[in-house]
Amino acid sequence: MSVELDFEALVNRHYGALYRFALSLTQQESDAADLTQQTFHLWALKGHQLRDRSKAKTWLFTTLHRQFLESRRRAARFPHQELGECTLELPSVSPAEIHALDAGALLEALGRIDPAYQAAVALFYLEDHSYQEIADLLEVPLGTVKSRISRGIGQLQRQLLEMPHPHRS
Repeated sequence: MSVELDFEALVNRHYGALYRFALSLTQQESDAADLTQQTFHLWALKGHQLRDRSKAKTWLFTTLHRQFLESRRRAARFPHQELGECTLELPSVSPAEIHALDAGALLEALGRIDPAYQAAVALFYLEDHSYQEIADLLEVPLGTVKSRISRGIGQLQRQLLEMPHPHRS
């Protein structure tokens, strides 16, 4: 099989998931498209260096996330926090409020949480990745992933509570 067909098959297989991930991070369709295109461009330049082709998906998600962080000029690593340290900070949201949300409102709220937590929350809830897969993709310890998801959900819940809602009085 030619290299061009391999690249086209890779794009066809992973474009949708990568774009959704990028959109959850950037909150802008054009930025998400650019980020996804940049990721595939980097694959075209460097993908041949990956020895185990079964890890292409992981490489793509990791690269996209790195490009996002670079585009936001976030050079410093995020501090590790244990999950137990932030449990009390989580507000409660009723199931009725959660069911009343639309996807656009949720993505808007996700875009307003700390970028340190966005990727982990998006990968877990939007892309259904396991904690371990997220740790591998983001190249952080498993405990950091759990902490980021916990804190991110807390921030997301606060954002959702602050949003105007037609069913609230």
